[in-house]
Amino acid sequence: MPRRGRSERATLADVARLAGVSPATASKVLNGRSDVGASTREHVLGVMAELGYMPTAARHEQTRGRTLVTVLDIVESRYAGTVLKGILVAATSMQAELLLRLPLGEPISTSRTAARVWMEEQKASGVVGVIALAVAVPDSVLLAAEELEMHIVTIDPIDTTESRLVSIGSTNWAGGRSATEHVIKLGHRRIGWIGGPLASAPSLERFHGYQAALDSAGIAPDRALIRHEAFSVEAGLRHGHDLLALDERPTAIVAGNDEIAVGVLAAAKELQITVPGELSVTGFDDTPQAQWTTPRLTSVRQPLVGMGRMAVETVLGMADGVQPASRHLQLATTLSVRDSTGPVPSS
Repeated sequence: MPRRGRSERATLADVARLAGVSPATASKVLNGRSDVGASTREHVLGVMAELGYMPTAARHEQTRGRTLVTVLDIVESRYAGTVLKGILVAATSMQAELLLRLPLGEPISTSRTAARVWMEEQKASGVVGVIALAVAVPDSVLLAAEELEMHIVTIDPIDTTESRLVSIGSTNWAGGRSATEHVIKLGHRRIGWIGGPLASAPSLERFHGYQAALDSAGIAPDRALIRHEAFSVEAGLRHGHDLLALDERPTAIVAGNDEIAVGVLAAAKELQITVPGELSVTGFDDTPQAQWTTPRLTSVRQPLVGMGRMAVETVLGMADGVQPASRHLQLATTLSVRDSTGPVPSS
């Protein structure tokens, strides 16, 4: 195959197509990643040589000096900390610097001009992409990113309908359903729900999974057992108290995340309700704290580290001209069954 001239330089997408691998795999080979098989690496490198694909010196230097910005809100949560671990490990492996930012307030979030100035400052300092962790991306920032060709990837986005964003999440609906089906199989019928805000797409998807499990089991949802507020221990404690004070209290509570579940466990302890003897509790995320609680928490496992890693690989791939196979990427959830769930108490 003849080599291309400078004016028709082969792209990484050309390499991936001719090598029969995904663009992400070709990018990993280019960046010297260790998680690629030796035979695949040799094959992809051979195709690069055949095509005459060779990053310019300037591009090589840019690869070594690239910077990513991660925007997040709740730094102290175990969820955020675990996702950040994946982001940091991947950024280090791919020789990218990492900066952390709190959500962009006014005027950046409301002024198109201010957003463009902010984005220009990021680009001038070597930033090639932004990762938004469970925060909304203002329209002003999206417009500025489009104009300046800055790449944005969101993890657990607030809004999954925004077509201009590449998002990474998990199978939230399936996770909510699996947690609810688990307690149904244990004989529970009065099953409460305490979730995060309905404005959050992941929260709403998990709630819909809970509803679907009830519907499949022929259990009519009881609105008195359903609460929505925030992904926090405080919300779980408050609403846990409310639900457990009902004359016909639930025998199981499905929580929208582990923090809420921890609050429910605290409420049960204060009310001297045994878990799982009198109440079963499930969480969501399977953060490290799920194994620190007493009893240990049954929780839907999100691949949080993997989500962080995928976000870095995706945004750096986009910076290299490699578009992801889908605008909305989802990783599978699994249920980790531990000590906080048990058979329905006998009446």
